[in-house]
Amino acid sequence: MPEDIKTVAVIGCGVIGASWACLFLSRGLNVIIFDPAEGAQDAFNKYLQGTWTALKSCNPDQEDAWAQNYMFVNNLESTLGEVDFVQENGPERPEFKQRLMEELDRYTRPSVVISSSSSGLPASGFIKLCGKAPSRILVGHPFNPPHLVPLVEVVPHPGTGTSTIDTAMDFYKSLGKNPILLRREVPGFVANRLQAAINSEAYSLVSRGIVSAEDLDTAVTSGPGLRWALTGPFVTNSLGGGGGPNGFAQRTERLGPAIRGWEEDMLEHRFDWSEERLSVLNKEASKWLGSVDWGRVTAQRDQMLLQLLEVKSQDASVYGRQSL
Repeated sequence: MPEDIKTVAVIGCGVIGASWACLFLSRGLNVIIFDPAEGAQDAFNKYLQGTWTALKSCNPDQEDAWAQNYMFVNNLESTLGEVDFVQENGPERPEFKQRLMEELDRYTRPSVVISSSSSGLPASGFIKLCGKAPSRILVGHPFNPPHLVPLVEVVPHPGTGTSTIDTAMDFYKSLGKNPILLRREVPGFVANRLQAAINSEAYSLVSRGIVSAEDLDTAVTSGPGLRWALTGPFVTNSLGGGGGPNGFAQRTERLGPAIRGWEEDMLEHRFDWSEERLSVLNKEASKWLGSVDWGRVTAQRDQMLLQLLEVKSQDASVYGRQSL
């Protein structure tokens, strides 16, 4: 149960691991961090300073002293016995994850859930060396940055125990996250596959010279992206069909033939990742991305995310599950 989780191990403290660690700290948890990379602790200290103000705005009960409740360690064997939950954030390489999971499985208590932030590799691909208790391992894939974006995709492997799934779901909810449960494993999970589908068509349109990269981004942020932040594809499509329980069926009946035609054209001209198409795509993207003020974009993104989350939290019954 969430109330039994007092100490969390963050394994790997890059962008995702650091964000997770900041979120855990902001909820009053003790955090043990392992990352052998040179300068990892200094990088995390800087990241924590930059995120703490935003996290305080999400959690009015947060105390500044909580920001000090972390410890970097050099040895997993001597510290993993103390933790109540593990969030792994290692490189997305199957062989590396297999060896890392073997260590985590060996040195943690058998009841401790081990959750991987894997962005596309299912857990069944990295539990092969775990002989102690592989049933407590699953994927808990966040969306970047985890300390702000509520989504977590909980993806069990076929042998994951029901109690493990329940513990992970309840723990993430206690952090203010919106976890979704995948009924079975699929490469890339759900949200990344949706992104991949949109990105593929975006790359095709830009590489074929139909639209500039800048205008493509505008088409998303000024159009469907605004709606998707509030209503997902099914509710959005239902509203497009007049709303109500029959709106979705009415839209598919009315627009189905046209949409099938678009999809056929999309498949015929899908982005093929050839050197020629990649070269054109990269050239077009650089024209737009070279003019972006990245510091301003990041700060503006985080601020607007906070504002949007605040609006959504005011009426979760309309906009979905409770957010941060």
